Amino acid sequence: MPSEVIEMSGHIIDSWSLPRAWDTIMDRGGNFAVEEMRVGISKTETSYARLKVEAPTAEILDLILSELQQLGAVIVNADDVQTTIVEQDGILPAKFYSTTNLPTQVRWHGQWVHVEGIEMDVAIVIDDASNRALCKPMHEVIIGDRVAIEHSGIRVQPFERAREREAFAFMQSNVSSEKVKVLAIHEIAEQMKETRAHGGKILFVLGPAVIHTGAGRYIVELMRRGYVQVIFGGNAIVTHDIESALFGTSLGVDLHTGEQVEGGHRNHLRAINAMRGIGSLEKAVETSLLREGITYEALKRNIPMVLAGSIRDDGPMPGVINNMQDAQHAMREAVQGVEMCIIIASMLHAIATGNLLPASVRTFVVDINPAVVTKLADRGSFQAAGLVTDAELFLRELAEVLS
Repeated sequence: MPSEVIEMSGHIIDSWSLPRAWDTIMDRGGNFAVEEMRVGISKTETSYARLKVEAPTAEILDLILSELQQLGAVIVNADDVQTTIVEQDGILPAKFYSTTNLPTQVRWHGQWVHVEGIEMDVAIVIDDASNRALCKPMHEVIIGDRVAIEHSGIRVQPFERAREREAFAFMQSNVSSEKVKVLAIHEIAEQMKETRAHGGKILFVLGPAVIHTGAGRYIVELMRRGYVQVIFGGNAIVTHDIESALFGTSLGVDLHTGEQVEGGHRNHLRAINAMRGIGSLEKAVETSLLREGITYEALKRNIPMVLAGSIRDDGPMPGVINNMQDAQHAMREAVQGVEMCIIIASMLHAIATGNLLPASVRTFVVDINPAVVTKLADRGSFQAAGLVTDAELFLRELAEVLS
């Protein structure tokens, strides 16, 4: 039977990496034999396992090894990573290696090389001249790029939660609306303080419910206190933010009284029209047409806002990027240096952002809908911790703690 010998090391038992590896092998129709195993006997001591993995066919073995790599398995007798040259712009070679968001290395000329700019679902391009390995999305590869294929010569560092932050453990269990929200919010606030203390960047991903619930003012407060370095969103967040700044409504509802304003359903269109008429959001601030709100504060403080549009957008508002590849590129540029991400009430942008973030970025997803909170982790963002609650409640408490 086709076989390979793999090694796994680290906290592979208490993080369930080793049991999951065994399950993967058996579930895929393979078998294994433990050739060597050492178990760490203290909290900090790591464990080691050496397994011989067998499968009925080479194809099944390849599938098993590919999945084991995501758990940190390394092929013992691995040669240099296999590569193939791109022959057509935007088209990857067959059997290209698709990344996870975990730290990854490739073996090149007998040395392990760190893959730069890691994110999930992209290709690894080897620059032989500089001895570097880079991530590239499919549409950016060009003729002549050397792309990693198969799984040999590639190793992935499995995701392990920091042991010193046990207070976050309760957020990693099954998502529930019955979690103690205040405790979670206080822990998030402490993490924000720690991140900013050494100059780390915090990214906020905002959905329109932040404005609908009247919580926009808390984002503004966080911006003024220096806790927001990047903002992601879509046409809706900027539109309703400016609607609230110009007319005091969101979706036509008065944000002070909670009552529907007569003819207010047109207010978001009036806001878009006003911005399009003046030419740009920047011009609206310069002329004092726009004098408050998240957008105003971001422009005044030079906080990058990447606004990615969608098929359902009205207008759209000036500054919204309608080309999806351009939007992805802008988001990739903006996440450089981000150490913490807080996603509030936005399923679409939550998934898009999660796909771009390495697992080292501590990520929190806040939504009233439990399905939104679980979806990000289900799609491979292992680091995402979820909190089921109202956007206004979360942001009000967060702003109060940080004040």
